[in-house]
Amino acid sequence: MKVILRSVYAFLFAGLLVTAAGLSPNEAARSATRSSAFDGAWSVTIFTTRGDCDRSVRASLRIVGGRVVSDDQSFQAYGSVAPNGAIHVTVVSGNRSASGSGRLSRGGGGGHWRTGSGECSGQWQAERRNW
Repeated sequence: MKVILRSVYAFLFAGLLVTAAGLSPNEAARSATRSSAFDGAWSVTIFTTRGDCDRSVRASLRIVGGRVVSDDQSFQAYGSVAPNGAIHVTVVSGNRSASGSGRLSRGGGGGHWRTGSGECSGQWQAERRNW
């Protein structure tokens, strides 16, 4: 059971950083009315520093119009990037959730995350790709 929970929390947080508000990438791209200085492809590494979740997970994401988007629609996520680079995201899957926050710059960023139950938490680092 612990192995399943670790995987669920790891993928929840990966989903936290790679999905947005239930929109597909195409819908998000069509609905984006403004561009963001952070728009583009990003690679994110999530590290668990407390709890019994996977020690690290790597995920890809895109930001379109200040919203985080992904092809993975298996999570409901809510989040955005402010013009100053502040990012806040929450993801929910079933009765589990995770939230994260931090700051992006032109080429990278980082912050912290925590499961909704508080069972696991850690840090994340992002690196911009192809810019």
